[in-house]
Amino acid sequence: MPLLDTPLPNRLYRGKVRDTYDLGGGLLLMVATDRISAFDVVLPNGVPDKGRVLSLLSKFWFEQTREIVPNHFVALADDPGALGSLAGHPVIQSLPTEVARQAMVVQRAERIDAECVVRAYLTGSALADYNATGTVFGEPMPPGLVDGSKFPGLMFTPTTKAEVGHDEPLTAEELAGLVGADTAETLRSLSFAVFQRAHDIAAERGIIIADTKFEFGVRDGEIILIDEVLTPDSSRFWDAEGYAPGKSQPNFDKQFVRDWLLTQKDWNRTPPAPSLPDDIVQKTTERYWEAYRRLAGDN
Repeated sequence: MPLLDTPLPNRLYRGKVRDTYDLGGGLLLMVATDRISAFDVVLPNGVPDKGRVLSLLSKFWFEQTREIVPNHFVALADDPGALGSLAGHPVIQSLPTEVARQAMVVQRAERIDAECVVRAYLTGSALADYNATGTVFGEPMPPGLVDGSKFPGLMFTPTTKAEVGHDEPLTAEELAGLVGADTAETLRSLSFAVFQRAHDIAAERGIIIADTKFEFGVRDGEIILIDEVLTPDSSRFWDAEGYAPGKSQPNFDKQFVRDWLLTQKDWNRTPPAPSLPDDIVQKTTERYWEAYRRLAGDN
């Protein structure tokens, strides 16, 4: 059964996917549930094991990129060896197994209210904008690009961080006005550096990372990487072997769910969303595990 809610007291925050609890001492428990959202709407049924994959894969990428930028990851909640003395924390000790296996202990940080989106290929909302305007969020693009075309260079297309509804694109000037010019440039350079490291690692393992989104926070005056990182929820993972511009790419991410929802002509992308059929749920679980297996090299 998918984990759609967490039966713990004193919840600090409930997002589309994550439930967050304050552990005290500057630490949080972040539980990745099996809820799944698409087009900014949470679907009524979840995807078993999804939250576990998100936590495991985030751990992998936090470890792979911590030399580029510090992050908030401390340990998986079901890893007593990594938790050390935190394993005796009353909240950790009382966690049901099905919750602990898809939860992370993280450092608390002040969130920077912008999503840092990096794009290497034309697809999704960028493709829709290109087809309508010939640009990608205001940036001129060469003519003749198609779904899956590689950009001449990495693109940084930040958005707002909406609590409800849709995130909205931010220009470079708007981002600078929101967080300050120096912070905006730091976010851009860190996003590119983390993306490039991940892209190179994934390419060695047969996966193209087409785009992703990062979130950053500030802890002790330092910008750190927070939330999840480079998961099938926040990224497009394409099978390099089947990559061919001009069509929807074979993928190991949430696009599979989006594609099914786009066939539901009676749904207008507002709540309530339709329930996913059992076969779509099962195939989504399989795709998420395949992404983890290929990238992290186990399970």
